[in-house]
Amino acid sequence: MTRPLILYVPGLLPKPEAGIHRQALRRCLLEGLRRHDAEVAREFSEANRSFDLVAWTYDFYREYRDFALDAESIDEMLGRPDASEQDIVEASSPGKRLLRWLYRVGNLFPFLIPHLADERVELHVRDLMRYVHNRNDIAMHTREMLKMPLRAAWEAGRPVLLAAHSMGSVIAYDALWEMSRDVRDKLRIDLLLTMGSPLGQGYLQRRILGHDKPGAERYPDNIRRWVNLSAVGDMTAVNPYLKNDFGEMVRLGLIEHIDDIEIFNFFRLDGELNVHAEYGYLVNKVTAAVVADWWRRQRPTA
Repeated sequence: MTRPLILYVPGLLPKPEAGIHRQALRRCLLEGLRRHDAEVAREFSEANRSFDLVAWTYDFYREYRDFALDAESIDEMLGRPDASEQDIVEASSPGKRLLRWLYRVGNLFPFLIPHLADERVELHVRDLMRYVHNRNDIAMHTREMLKMPLRAAWEAGRPVLLAAHSMGSVIAYDALWEMSRDVRDKLRIDLLLTMGSPLGQGYLQRRILGHDKPGAERYPDNIRRWVNLSAVGDMTAVNPYLKNDFGEMVRLGLIEHIDDIEIFNFFRLDGELNVHAEYGYLVNKVTAAVVADWWRRQRPTA
């Protein structure tokens, strides 16, 4: 069996030191796989360097997040089999639905965003602008950090599942678009798995690379399949249906298909539900099913 690679791109905000962060992310995904497909979980666990992390956030922020802030919450989440009724009620509450509606209004009328944004959203917008405007070449540097392991995997003949959370999905999309325009980078990833992605927002779609190009030039042409996961109540994925916005890629023959799937993220940080958390996305049974199906497809008999 060719050594498959799951390459993960995290989102905004400082993350723990790379080795600690990678171990925690891998632990969450492995637990999800164990619950869904024990055989794939065993193969994934035993495969040498089957999971790697593009640790771009330290260069962006010049600081790490203390992993102790998350450790207990991760342990608590991994001790639960699935979202509880309380989790589902909170994620689907009228308040959450109203907030999502307001965010969608802001997406249509950007001048309203300053009136809707709380402190957390304002910080995200600030960091997003730093990336979009490529201040001090930070966006180019960040994308190059992803391109290097993609090139290495392609040269080694390793099939790649590129998993990207939140802003990581924008970085992944931009990097793949650039690589599809570069004659030196004629690679193709087998599966793009986005989680809690903001790519459905019109504001971002007007700023991703290629947005101003016509026809097929607008999109990357090096993705075989795309699965997009969005958690109920996740305000970053305020528009959770990417097939509506990127479906032209299928019609142009650039990609086989794009699938949007809704999930329940039951990660709680210090008891408070955080439906956008990367750890909750990775342990989810739907994520496990997507990853296990992809992993099995890499077997010689598949």
